[in-house]
Amino acid sequence: MSTPPLASGPGGPDALRPLLATVLDALAAGVRERGGPLPAGGPDAVAARVADALGDVLPDTGDPDALHTLVQELAAGAADPADPLCTAHLHSPPLAVATAADLAASALNPSLDSWDQAPSASALEAAVARTLARTAGLADALVTTGGTESNQLALLLAREAHGGTVRLVCGANAHHSLPRAAWLLGLPDPVVIPTPDGTLDPAALDKALTAHPGPLLVAATAGTTDAGLIDPLPEIAGLCTAHGARLHIDAAYGGGLLFSDRHRDKLAGLEAAHTLTLDLHKLGWQPVAAGLLALARPHELAALHQRADYLNAEDDTEAGLPDLLGRSLRTTRRPDILKIAVTLKTLGRSGLGTLVDLVCARAREFAVLVQEHPGFELYGRPVISTVLFRPAGADDDAVAAVRRRLQHDGRAVLGRARADGRLWLKATVLNPHTRPDDLAQLLKLAELAEGNTPA
Repeated sequence: MSTPPLASGPGGPDALRPLLATVLDALAAGVRERGGPLPAGGPDAVAARVADALGDVLPDTGDPDALHTLVQELAAGAADPADPLCTAHLHSPPLAVATAADLAASALNPSLDSWDQAPSASALEAAVARTLARTAGLADALVTTGGTESNQLALLLAREAHGGTVRLVCGANAHHSLPRAAWLLGLPDPVVIPTPDGTLDPAALDKALTAHPGPLLVAATAGTTDAGLIDPLPEIAGLCTAHGARLHIDAAYGGGLLFSDRHRDKLAGLEAAHTLTLDLHKLGWQPVAAGLLALARPHELAALHQRADYLNAEDDTEAGLPDLLGRSLRTTRRPDILKIAVTLKTLGRSGLGTLVDLVCARAREFAVLVQEHPGFELYGRPVISTVLFRPAGADDDAVAAVRRRLQHDGRAVLGRARADGRLWLKATVLNPHTRPDDLAQLLKLAELAEGNTPA
């Protein structure tokens, strides 16, 4: 058996070309086989199909058709975010240009833990991350795997800035990764403020800041996972200043509004944050992962400094080689910045802003369809691109059953959210190719699944 070809090096491109054709053919075949936004049959049926395609995981003799077989099965069994009826999560369909750039990153395989493994990638990351931070009104940014890592880093930096301890103050609407990060970092139990209206109430926050001694880290949210709501950021920032509290804003979802001239005003107050979470695999249409943590005070990154002689020897650093270990909690890191840089350069702010405007407009159109339908109830006008709705008069069990029925049949993928004490169906529009008739079909499918089709 000959030695398998490599993806990089002089022969890499020629080795990849036929394999790319195989992958593209398998993707197309898998999409045809699936025939909808989700594979039908539920978990057991999908697991059985995967087991059949996989066979012996580690055979004595390799299978030359494995690439086609497994890629086709992955595509056939995927929840396809590019299908307009797949609206359950903050999971966007990636842009083709970003995906192509991600292939280059995989082929070259640089690792951003030392300059000599990633000379160009390290320079690219520094420039692009800084630009994105400044777009939000901050000074610099680290690349992360997403909101969870960014939020954990934000709490870590706050803890170190306050001499080893800080207490998190957040709304009940905050992402679960924030209290989880407090637990992981050994911080006191968070002060969780009820958010019955879905956003952090400044008066309730003021009382909490007055009642609890510092040091405190207030975490606000710009784009909640349940309803896409934005906390009153300017008021929260003012309270943090008045009480001497640190401010972190989780804008993993809503941060993409920065690209839009029409919607960026919804993020007023963002620039007051000490730290800021951004996710471009949401309203940035990047392949996972593409997260960032922006910072107002880059000197605070000194808390992450580590010395490993084989990566950042002191004499190498003094000689001018960049020290990358303080740019992440991870050591080995792929150059996720490449796909982001290619996207920003290709589309520009106006191009990305147009995509943001499209999905926000489609969400508003869907909300109007729901509001005008006598068989459904609308939670509220969407702030970003998430719409909560439910069959009128249905109880929570019936709402949950609608979602599961559509999933099992592979016909549509809706999320779920709890608001005002009730369970709602959730549609998050992140596909800029979604058309008005797709929205009408989504509502019709929910109606049929609920069994309330008018005679």
